[in-house]
Amino acid sequence: MAKIAYGSAHVPLSPAVRAGDFIYISGQVPTLADGSVVVGGIEAQTRRVMENISAALALAGATLADVVKTTVILADAREFGAFNKVYGSYFPEQPPARTTLEARLMIDIKVEIEAIAYLPQK
Repeated sequence: MAKIAYGSAHVPLSPAVRAGDFIYISGQVPTLADGSVVVGGIEAQTRRVMENISAALALAGATLADVVKTTVILADAREFGAFNKVYGSYFPEQPPARTTLEARLMIDIKVEIEAIAYLPQK
């Protein structure tokens, strides 16, 4: 199992861990490199989360096309439609399996997403 890291972490976790042919991406939140939360509604926050997932995947040589499963946590289920429109734009063909739930998040944000990718090692 290989931990894949970038930058200085503010919390004790790895953004991505490779276990064989699978890459596990920790829950990504709508923050910028400096740790500040993206200003805006669910659409802007979803875009930032997806960009953060893409960056974590890139550390392992993977892309969103390699994602096979996501777990989405929304702070407010009433924002599902707006979230889903943005999320879907990142997976235009063969979207991954997904679980979506509503829960209070650890910081004042609207969305958190974790992902699992499959990319055979060379």
